[in-house]
Amino acid sequence: MLDLTYDAPKPKVIAGAKYDWELVIGLEVHAQVATNAKLFSGASTGFGAEPNSHVAFVDAGMPGMLPVINEECIAQAVRTGLGLKAQINLRSAFDRKNYFYPDLPQGYQISQLYHPIVGEGEVLVEMGPGIARRVRIERIHLEQDAGKSIHDMDPHMSFVDLNRTGVALMEIVSRPDIRGPEEAAAYVGKLRQIMRYLGTCDGNMQNGNLRADVNVSVCRPGAYEKFMETGDFGYLGTRCELKNMNSMRFIQQGIEYEARRQIAILEDGGTIDQETRLYDPEKGETRSMRSKEEAHDYRYFPDPDLLPLEIEQAWVDDIAGKLPELPDAKKARFMAAFGLTEYDASVLTAESENAVYFEEVAQGRDGKLSANWVINELFGRLKKDNREIKDSPVSPAQLGGIVALISSGDISGKIAKDLFEIVYTEGGDPAEIVESRGMRQVTDFGAIETAVDEVIAANPAQVEKAKANPKLAGWFVGQVMKTTGGKANPAAVNDIVARKLGL
Repeated sequence: MLDLTYDAPKPKVIAGAKYDWELVIGLEVHAQVATNAKLFSGASTGFGAEPNSHVAFVDAGMPGMLPVINEECIAQAVRTGLGLKAQINLRSAFDRKNYFYPDLPQGYQISQLYHPIVGEGEVLVEMGPGIARRVRIERIHLEQDAGKSIHDMDPHMSFVDLNRTGVALMEIVSRPDIRGPEEAAAYVGKLRQIMRYLGTCDGNMQNGNLRADVNVSVCRPGAYEKFMETGDFGYLGTRCELKNMNSMRFIQQGIEYEARRQIAILEDGGTIDQETRLYDPEKGETRSMRSKEEAHDYRYFPDPDLLPLEIEQAWVDDIAGKLPELPDAKKARFMAAFGLTEYDASVLTAESENAVYFEEVAQGRDGKLSANWVINELFGRLKKDNREIKDSPVSPAQLGGIVALISSGDISGKIAKDLFEIVYTEGGDPAEIVESRGMRQVTDFGAIETAVDEVIAANPAQVEKAKANPKLAGWFVGQVMKTTGGKANPAAVNDIVARKLGL
């Protein structure tokens, strides 16, 4: 965790017609495990293939086909657990969760209910400088994904694509620690960031590789604190689950609507039915999908085709020893090593590729100046051109060269912007470009003084105005920079102008 002091954000309060209400939110995040093969078969997990082209016999539920555990899926779950500072259970087991869907050929899902592979952990979710929510993780279990039913290809028939069937999912279950829509989205974003650093899930929500079931309830102010003291869920109100949310924006909108829906019912004297609901982003509302099932509704029982899974502590320790530096630790190090603000460090560590790029730029150079150029100039230009950092036409060495030229006084900030544009569009070595194009900053104080004298002599009326109002001295600075083609050292120009005008 970050070695910093944080205050918890205040819970979201919604004013009803009669009372104030607070939100209580827990999430079940389904993250597709980043592996080449499925959880219990060797079929490919590649996205975008022809329908039903990545299906093994066991995925299709063919008689007599037995599941075989993919070791890499287990390793990825362990990595994720370690990244969330969670307990790794050396003994876990798979269960059958029985329910019928057309895209679930086996007629059951192999999951983990009673003995998950990962136990309790935690995530620190930053909500602003000095503000963070500590969200407890209850468990992470592995399970199979279902296929996909397609209803828009024919007016009379539905089709089934089994390519996703059997793909490994990690279900990350949080405690009801989240207290607002923005926190919920930020929590999902933090999980995504950590897993992308670990390489355990690519976090692509558009492809369905990361999605969330959001449990929402409302309670009166003070009730949550009683829940935390007693552990009695009765204080939190009846929850409803918003199913398969695959957008940060929709997560926030869905929570907001669902909370207000529940408040209206309660203030009207009604009761909340525990149920699963869908969020319709086009209408901006939730609607009932089905009554909420309990564990017994699924007739869970240990999967007879799979022995309990036993892993060795030495194997876990080996995985732990190879983990990369994670976002919180990297952020703290950037702040300490490079003197960055919390905001700058957060921006630079948002993606591991960004952090690697910045660190190469800043190596042996001014950290704050490097951060400014990476965040403001490079990121700004990449965003404008709709490019990713991996596609940047400016390498870390090139941008570092520009930063070094600024620090040494060879070029000014204005010249640096022109130089950046040349490197971005044409490439080349920054130092060589400065020499070949005559872009080096003028630091000859005699030459600068001569330029100042010429501007002052040509503008006597402006001199009198500047003496009366020293703020107008900036006009002379601008004129000198213009006559020197922007190459004069700005600090030297300011000093000489002030001295010449007697300011």
